[in-house]
Amino acid sequence: MAMIPSFFDNRRGTIFDPFTWEPFKDFPFPPTSLVSHENSAFANTRIDWKETPEAHVFQADLPGLKKEEVKVEVEDERVLQISGERNVEKEDKNDTWHRVERSSGKFLRRFRLPENARVDQVKASMENGVLTVTLPKEEVKKPDVKAIEISG
Repeated sequence: MAMIPSFFDNRRGTIFDPFTWEPFKDFPFPPTSLVSHENSAFANTRIDWKETPEAHVFQADLPGLKKEEVKVEVEDERVLQISGERNVEKEDKNDTWHRVERSSGKFLRRFRLPENARVDQVKASMENGVLTVTLPKEEVKKPDVKAIEISG
């Protein structure tokens, strides 16, 4: 037992159960019931941004949301803004909650778009809880090259 760290001292004589162990219970964090769920959806809204030869493509996982609950906007001609709100499930006094892990509340993500994004042709679609926003890229104009004959 001498090799076991001192923070296990209060557990001597009991079996260590990794499923019920709370390693951070003595830290000065606020209890989870006091943490605002308003920010949890904001932090959990994951968005991928990829650039293909033809377009900039954004994909956001928004399970459980309808397209009417999501807004896609371009502001100041160069900032893509994706926002929405996931409502809290109504509580029934007869229900006993054992765990609440799904986030709820408002979310907002903003991305500064590059100069080659055609913001006038932005398209958005939602399928199976995945929002896809596509901004075509301006065609790169190849410079006119004129061969010059060298005299002499």
